[in-house]
Amino acid sequence: MSAQRSVIVLAAGEGKRMKSALPKCVMPMLGRSLVGHVLHAAGVLGAQRTFVVVGHKADEVSAHVAHVAPGAESVLQAEQLGTGHAVRTAMDAAGELEGTVVVLYGDTPLLTSETLSAFMEAHEASGNAASVLTAVVDDPAALGRIVRGSDGEFEAIVEFRDATEEQRAISEINSGIYAFEASALREKLGLLKGDNDQGEEYLTDVLGMLRADGSRVGTHTAADVDDTLGANDRAQLAQLQAIMRDRINVAVMRSGVTLDDPASTLIDATVSIEPDVTIRPGVQLRGATSVGSGAEIGPDSTIVDTEVGQRASLVRTHCVGARVGAGVSVGPFAYLRPGARLENASKVGTFVEVKQSTVGPGAKVPHLSYVGDASIGADANLGAGTIVANYDGVAKHHTEVGEAVFVGSNSVLVAPVTVSDGSYVAAGSAVTKSVPPGSLGVARGRQHNSDGWVAKRRAGTKTDKAAQKHQSGD
Repeated sequence: MSAQRSVIVLAAGEGKRMKSALPKCVMPMLGRSLVGHVLHAAGVLGAQRTFVVVGHKADEVSAHVAHVAPGAESVLQAEQLGTGHAVRTAMDAAGELEGTVVVLYGDTPLLTSETLSAFMEAHEASGNAASVLTAVVDDPAALGRIVRGSDGEFEAIVEFRDATEEQRAISEINSGIYAFEASALREKLGLLKGDNDQGEEYLTDVLGMLRADGSRVGTHTAADVDDTLGANDRAQLAQLQAIMRDRINVAVMRSGVTLDDPASTLIDATVSIEPDVTIRPGVQLRGATSVGSGAEIGPDSTIVDTEVGQRASLVRTHCVGARVGAGVSVGPFAYLRPGARLENASKVGTFVEVKQSTVGPGAKVPHLSYVGDASIGADANLGAGTIVANYDGVAKHHTEVGEAVFVGSNSVLVAPVTVSDGSYVAAGSAVTKSVPPGSLGVARGRQHNSDGWVAKRRAGTKTDKAAQKHQSGD
């Protein structure tokens, strides 16, 4: 490794073709923004300083960079006058830099740490004043071509519009990723001029200047051409996400995880999954989610920023900011909202919503229930249709359900209230007062049957006929 390394990420552009209120570089892709993926990959370089050149919506991009890469320094390029101008803006803000300066782009999310490491090793081993990361592609389209001399050494980068037919047939392209010796870069940046059709300063001109001075300029070809791909519109963004999805899914499967249908499975780059997990079709694992060994997720589940314990089962479940313990059963059609904590071997079943609540070890909330701002004790059972009424229209209140409590179906627990250990709540109760330990809480009107009501009020209906038939014994 050289004595010092610095990284400059170019992220000042608007990305008009995205047609988005978001700056292109902060658009999301599988757990990180585009520039977030680049900064993550660049971490392998061990740079002493990292600069992100911002321009369009500079404050928004700078705040994002500070969040995803706290050590990076944002540098404002007030006018977007080309890549050379952007790098010079960063170099001027940096003061004296030594060693190697690596220039990256904020819209190349597929760039990997492995490719950057290999590129850096090749550059520093060669003693080049500059190196270019290249790629060999089937269809180079309008990309700049790498022109080599008869000896095979780098000669020039020729833009498509300036290339001859012979040069346009070249399949090796410029990725736009460079490594420079810092002092040589600074010197040549000071000589750049914007005397071209675009009125911009091109970083590629620095390479020509170095060559003209007899300095060595080399290349390194990326092992995977996908690493160099950028996104200019939503269609290209989707193509890049599909590539990243496949990369992540292959790595996950090789780590010992079963994916029934990789094509329908989206796993963010930030997710952690232990071996022997099974993921059914239609699953999304997002954000800071972690999944313990032996768990089974899906089908048709979205798990966001959630900790899933070993051997847990989540079927057709939506989770955000929850914690699911070992051996827990969730779903189908359950919704775990932020603050939901399901302790080991508990159950949250069909059409159940849990928010900011703890469901204790072995406790069950099997069907058609809402549990909000509550603590459910170990081995408690909430019958079908149990509602925790936690909101009085102004404030949220807490409900405490003790150990081994049984709450009958279609009951409402009106917070704040406590149903103490070992007690029962009769089905259909609206509990507004605490239930002591070992007691039966009954909070419902007494049933009254009005004999002959159907014959008087619904005479001649099919209901009346059914009653008459029963009464006659037919």
